[in-house]
Amino acid sequence: MPHPRRLRLTLAKLVAIAPVELALHAVVLAAHPPYLVSVGVLASVTTALVIWVVEPSTMRLLRSWLHAPTTRPRHGIGTLWRIRVTLDDRAGTLESVARQLSVLDANILGLHVHPVDDGVRDELVVSTPDDVTAADLELAIESGGGRETHVWPTTALALVDGQTKALSLSARVVADPGELPHAVAELLGAQLVTNRATLAGQLPDDGTVLKVPSPWTGLFAFSRPGEPFTPAESARAHRLAELAEAAQTINR
Repeated sequence: MPHPRRLRLTLAKLVAIAPVELALHAVVLAAHPPYLVSVGVLASVTTALVIWVVEPSTMRLLRSWLHAPTTRPRHGIGTLWRIRVTLDDRAGTLESVARQLSVLDANILGLHVHPVDDGVRDELVVSTPDDVTAADLELAIESGGGRETHVWPTTALALVDGQTKALSLSARVVADPGELPHAVAELLGAQLVTNRATLAGQLPDDGTVLKVPSPWTGLFAFSRPGEPFTPAESARAHRLAELAEAAQTINR
C-alpha cells in the first residue's frame, strides 16, 4: 500500500498517544508517589502501551484513511474503462457511438476493430469523469446502435504497448481461452479471417496471412495486408495459442 503521508501519520499518532498520556498523568498525580517512582511509572507504562498496544491498534483502525491517496484534480486520463461492442459494418456506426459517449464526456483513447460474421467487434479504451458508471456507458453505446456490449474498469496498462501489452493479453487468454482470436488480432494489429470460404480457399502466400492452431476449430487465420508477419510475431501468436490450450485443459 502507499506509504502514509506525514501529516496523516502525525495526526494518527497524536490521536493514539495523547489520551493515554493524559490519563496516566492524571492517575500518577492523583496518587502522589515519590518523584522517581512517578517518572519511572510514566516512562515505562506509557512506552509499553504506546508501542505495543495503542499505536498498532490505532494504525489498524485508521488503515484505510492513512494509506488513501490524496485527492487531486484529474488531468487527461481520468477513470479508464475497456469496452467491447458489436457494430454493423457500415459507415457512421462508430461515429454514432462516439457521439453518444461524448454526451458523458467520455474520451476514446484506444480502439481495436475485429471483424466478425455479423459486423465488427470493436474494443475501446475510454476515459470518463468519476461519476460515470458502467451502466451509463452501456446505455450510451446501445443508444448509438451498439449491441452485445461489455464494459470493464481498466487501468493505464490497457494503453501501453510492447511486453506489458503481451503480458496483459496472456492474462486475458488464461482467464478466458475464448479470448484467443481477439488477443492475437490485438497483439499483432491484424484482422481475424472469419469467412469460411476464404479459409477453405487459397490464401495469399506473401507472408501477410498468419495461421495459428486453434484448440476448438483447428485453425485461426489472421490477415495484415501490405505488412508481412515477422518470425517473432508468428512465435508470439503460437505461444498464445499454446497458452489458451493449456488453460482450457486446466479448466476442464
